[in-house]
Amino acid sequence: MASKKKPRYLELADKLRQEVLRGDYSDPGNFPTETVLCKKFAVSRFTVREALRQLTGEGLISRKRGSGTIVQPASARAGTLHQPLSNVGEILQYALDTKISFEPRAPQELPVAIAEQVGVKPQGEWFVIHGKRHKAGRKRPVALTIAWIHPELADTVQKIDYNGATLFGQIEHFENITVTRVTQDIQAVSAFEEVAEGLGVEDGDPVLRILRCYFDEKDRLFEISENYHPGDRFAYSMHIEVN
Repeated sequence: MASKKKPRYLELADKLRQEVLRGDYSDPGNFPTETVLCKKFAVSRFTVREALRQLTGEGLISRKRGSGTIVQPASARAGTLHQPLSNVGEILQYALDTKISFEPRAPQELPVAIAEQVGVKPQGEWFVIHGKRHKAGRKRPVALTIAWIHPELADTVQKIDYNGATLFGQIEHFENITVTRVTQDIQAVSAFEEVAEGLGVEDGDPVLRILRCYFDEKDRLFEISENYHPGDRFAYSMHIEVN
């Protein structure tokens, strides 16, 4: 089955994101105007504005009336590495090579810090699911996961198999949707009590935090997962094709 073509504004957002992260705009004030972007990429102003809205939500740029578009310095992006994914293959492979057991927790509002990081309003109670991921032959878990499922998916949450496949995969199946975009922020943090206890490390030990956001074909954010990995049990690798 042929894959669905990505909306033009998301293609443009991908291109601009790549340029920002590559350091093409070392002077934060040199980001192109909407008019320049329309001409450069032969797209409408609507497409440009939607693409810029995506980057604004990711914290890569800021926009103010009368001041144009400003590239945010790394320090203003909470020191995180923004690495969008073009597909979910590596996540699925990771899931196949390990085993996770989930358990539901009481619904709660999305933490303000996470809401601000992903660019959504912390309104309504999201469904919360905790899990520990294990790899064969290891006694201690390789990851602790805290997942938030959108409040609108109450019926689907009731159907989730907590010992089954990935959460986003089950949501795809039950909601008849397709994951078309995944973003992730990678950050080294200190383990707080719950993470330290779950991973079997000391309070304050360094761990790798990966925050993933899953979007469907309507670009609706339906799942956020916060994954904590101990440094001695996890390595994150990337394969980059150079054309």
